[in-house]
Amino acid sequence: MDFSVIVREKRENLGLSQKEFSELLGLNEGGERTVRGWELGEHVPAKARKAQIASLPDFAPFANSGGSDFRFIDLFAGIGGIRLGFENAGGSCVFTSEWDKFSKKTYAANFGEVPDGDITKIAAPDIPEHDVLLAGFPCQAFSRAGLRKGFQDTRGTMFFEIQRILAEKRPAAFLLENVKQLRGHDGGRTLQTILDILNGKTQTEIPNDVPMSGQARASLGIPLDYETGYAVLTATDFGVPQKRERIYIIGFSRSVFPDLSMKGFFEKLPGMKKSPLLGAVLENNEDVPENYTISDRLYQGHIRRRVEHAKKGNGFGFSVFNRESPYCNTISARYYKDGSEVLIDQADIGRNPRKLTPRECARIQGFPEKFVVDAVSSSQAYRQFGNSVSVPVIESLAKRMKEWAGGRLGS
Repeated sequence: MDFSVIVREKRENLGLSQKEFSELLGLNEGGERTVRGWELGEHVPAKARKAQIASLPDFAPFANSGGSDFRFIDLFAGIGGIRLGFENAGGSCVFTSEWDKFSKKTYAANFGEVPDGDITKIAAPDIPEHDVLLAGFPCQAFSRAGLRKGFQDTRGTMFFEIQRILAEKRPAAFLLENVKQLRGHDGGRTLQTILDILNGKTQTEIPNDVPMSGQARASLGIPLDYETGYAVLTATDFGVPQKRERIYIIGFSRSVFPDLSMKGFFEKLPGMKKSPLLGAVLENNEDVPENYTISDRLYQGHIRRRVEHAKKGNGFGFSVFNRESPYCNTISARYYKDGSEVLIDQADIGRNPRKLTPRECARIQGFPEKFVVDAVSSSQAYRQFGNSVSVPVIESLAKRMKEWAGGRLGS
């Protein structure tokens, strides 16, 4: 087949414009002209570019998969885990923002659209009207794995980008997700500042040396008025065999829902169920390529470090699980480095423990089987799933939000 036809069919099947397709391929500014030239047969891609195009999926499995009950925007979208949960609850995504080029590639391969870029550079009036704002805002500033600088870290100040959009667009509701350490960061003061701003109870003074965009700082004095609640939820309570604890902050506009109370919101959430054993999401060891098995050198290094840390009285070290394990540890963005937090025992085939495959990572985050995991390298896939969310938890919260709002989220 003429490669010009292959390019066009690949792009159209993914549901992308020529500009979006060029961005997905990482072409320079004006790359849509290059794509147009390929499709017209005026020139052909280089060999490496041909291989890149051929490796893209033939269609985006979740293109136009949402409902029409309410509209939402997906900020700090990653690979779309929060979007999946809200689409499963009947929502329709009208805007997405994500700056990481590799995450954008996985997002496009699954949803047939390339997210807009850096949210700090997008003016709030340019964002479409929506009923629900969703944001799994960057967590490294509050996590154990990060420096825990909070609002002194530019990643921590991404909350203020959310605030300025809420101030401008005034959606009926929102859902924010972060690591559970946010709850205790700075003695609880960071979370209280966030809640105070969302509740409109106080105009918290944010020091001038806290880094944030000019747009965000300009909106600090605009009061919000949301009825909010929060809880730390565990993925294992939603049928996912991973001990993943995250804080979820939910808010409803008091002007839209003047009589709504958050009391009891997080009780008996829909879809709560005991998770199966870890083996339910694992491949058979003999079917996993040998390159996932860790080397003797890395294995011995893990053992040595665990002994050293045990002598110091802390529990740091690698963890090996098997099919009978009730669940595994939290998958983190650093998993690609050495897999130390979750290794799978392979004594049954006489090999060292192995890392999870990207498909297994997707499963322990509750992503559906048809989700495309190989649009990027395994290393990037590990980063992406480590940074993502447990989809069943999100879907449960989305359904409860619809229930709590009496079906009026999109009214």
